[in-house]
Amino acid sequence: MFRLLFTDRRVLLAGAALVLVACSAAEAEMSPSSPASTASSSSEVATTTSTTSTSTTSTSTTTVPPATTTTTTLAVPLLDRAIAAVGSRDGEETARVQQRLLEAGFWLVAVDGDYGHTTKQAVMAFQKYYGLKATGKVDDNTALALTQVSTWPQARSTDQGTIVEVDKDRQVLMIVVNGRVLWVLNTSTGSGQWFLEQNQKDLTKWELGRSITDSGRFKINRERSNGWWAGDLGEIYRPKYFNGGIAIHGSRSIPNYPASHGCVRVSTAAMDMIWETGILPKGTPVWVYGNDIEAENEKPEMPTTTTSTTVPALESTTSVVAP
Repeated sequence: MFRLLFTDRRVLLAGAALVLVACSAAEAEMSPSSPASTASSSSEVATTTSTTSTSTTSTSTTTVPPATTTTTTLAVPLLDRAIAAVGSRDGEETARVQQRLLEAGFWLVAVDGDYGHTTKQAVMAFQKYYGLKATGKVDDNTALALTQVSTWPQARSTDQGTIVEVDKDRQVLMIVVNGRVLWVLNTSTGSGQWFLEQNQKDLTKWELGRSITDSGRFKINRERSNGWWAGDLGEIYRPKYFNGGIAIHGSRSIPNYPASHGCVRVSTAAMDMIWETGILPKGTPVWVYGNDIEAENEKPEMPTTTTSTTVPALESTTSVVAP
């Protein structure tokens, strides 16, 4: 079982986030705020109130009282000193980076000072979300952004309950509870390119398609809980399927660009967290949005076998099991 080593701030994040109240999620892209100057060890909530006035005209004009809407955003505590640009080094300053990432909504396994795989993935997710160069290393710009960030990422969904948002433009996956982001994970979706590969479970067959993660609203409808599983196009880890053969699954490679055949890749540790917390059971909605990468290659020709049997092309180029 993975351990999230929380201080008082992180205990609040892990416990309170699961009982979040509904809120209106702003769709506008966020950017890090002003530099921190004072220390805080407790959660704060930033509330924005806006008013709008409307009027109705018939034989006379009546002014309707202003309608007031309130948007509640979980705040990130201020720091008493800046985050250091640790690169990818281990140590005490890396532990501060890890704690800051958790405080800002980016999941990793533990605050232990070890710049391991999930720390790199969390840094990359942070960089992607805030429009920084996604290297997975804490450079000067990333350290400054971690120091200045003041609120959690914003979800598009305002629905009650849990939903997964897959943002293809930013290449991040967000677990959202009652309209508020619980965790952000690094992800890699469909590369947009055509592929022609042998079926890994039946080498007499070929799989032809384009590597697209279709946009739309889906639901997790089947899953496989135990370890690695041999899919048609390679191994996938503890998959949760939501669109035919397209799944959220663990992978050994989650780069800073769209690279999959169509599935939504996350780290194996993140996939273990999803299973162990039970946060994404069957029936959980999945909302995929954003733009697809244009294909840079031509559609391949389907080969014939040595017995002159032609394997027909798939009717849907995105319905195969795609790691």
